[in-house]
Amino acid sequence: MLADKGYDADAIRADLAERNIEAVIPGRSNRRVQIEHNRALYKQRNRIERMFGQLKINRAIATRYDQLANSFLGMVHLATARYWLKFVHAA
Repeated sequence: MLADKGYDADAIRADLAERNIEAVIPGRSNRRVQIEHNRALYKQRNRIERMFGQLKINRAIATRYDQLANSFLGMVHLATARYWLKFVHAA
């Protein structure tokens, strides 16, 4: 599970360990014993957050106008295609 420092709690880490889920969560600065995490994998989290930020520029996605899941997913596909075309055109 990729998460930010806000999810650095012993209870969350114990629950993830119980379910055999690897926690990629950096420790808070006030934690006495620092916990190691995969820095390369944590950097990928930033890319995912930026992608969602780009998708939320579209008002229909940010406010979820569509009632049905299929309609919303279609809107996400259109927004993703627009973002991808802008990226490819710039290259």
